[in-house]
Amino acid sequence: MTSLEATPQQTLRIIDANLNRVGEGLRFLEDLARLLLNDATLTQQLKTMRHALLRSDLPSNQQLLQARDSEGDVGINIEAGGEEKQRELPLTVVANARRVQESLRTLEELAKVPGTTPKLDSERFKQARFALYTIERNLVSKLLRQDKIKHLPGLYAIIDTQAVKEHSHTEVASQAIRGGARVIQLRDKRLSKRELLPIAQQLKNLCAKHKVLFIVNDYLDLALATDADGLHLGQNDLPIKVARKLLPMDKILGCSTTTVDQAIAAEAEGADYIAVGSIYPSSFKETATVVGLDRLRQIRQAVTLPLVAIGGINKDNAGEVMAAGADSVAVISAILNAKSPEEAARQIVNTLKHKNE
Repeated sequence: MTSLEATPQQTLRIIDANLNRVGEGLRFLEDLARLLLNDATLTQQLKTMRHALLRSDLPSNQQLLQARDSEGDVGINIEAGGEEKQRELPLTVVANARRVQESLRTLEELAKVPGTTPKLDSERFKQARFALYTIERNLVSKLLRQDKIKHLPGLYAIIDTQAVKEHSHTEVASQAIRGGARVIQLRDKRLSKRELLPIAQQLKNLCAKHKVLFIVNDYLDLALATDADGLHLGQNDLPIKVARKLLPMDKILGCSTTTVDQAIAAEAEGADYIAVGSIYPSSFKETATVVGLDRLRQIRQAVTLPLVAIGGINKDNAGEVMAAGADSVAVISAILNAKSPEEAARQIVNTLKHKNE
């Protein structure tokens, strides 16, 4: 053996230290996915990875424990310059993911050394490392959108250019916000994007000033151009999976649904919230499919994402919609057709508050 070769005991210490780092880092990421994000898919992926990497027979574990020397580890008291004592949660996710990735790479390379005992599977560590790159991105993405998603519950006001009458878009939105709306969505089916862009920018500026979410319906390019908080898509629009890749990581994505299968697919493909409707017949969109409260209840049982109910909702029925499982109610006519959009919004918000008390 040359002086540069590790002894069996030293090799065991390297394996033990890196497996410990893998387990600790994956457990932290798994707990975030499970208890903070309530994300079943990410939780399962991380749990499966952790169990696959750390499962070992008793003799191997005995060897690793026998070689462990925590008191004699010179690295315990070594600190790198610039190490952060405190950091934001997304950066903590990155730090733990990198920690696991680095340990996996160490184990992967060590597995290639002839005579390494216990024998390691290099390919297994490599596959886990690459899988974690994607999981890391998804975790950070979801954490960056958490603050926006928290604004969804309550009144979701849709400013439709066809329904705006004597008031300007910004005036109606301003009144809705004063009445308690937490989300403003711009929806248009007739103006050119050149005409719609200044309207969208004005609404974005208004919402930013009042710390209200601004969502663009249908148009990814307008959402990007105005730095909107999110994009809302229908079943015939850009697929959710494609839009999720094109949107910045911190932008939320909603999807309109009428069936349980559509809602399940939207959640799997990366939506942050799901719109369900039409709950009641709507004077604004007479051709809309009416799904009713029973469908809302069924979708509530099938998915974990926030639900925005839409279609024919007003101050008289908003309470029963929330009781059926909605987190938010989207309203068009009840606000835009009102003599005072502010008062109409306030009445709906008060109904929602009383229902939650």
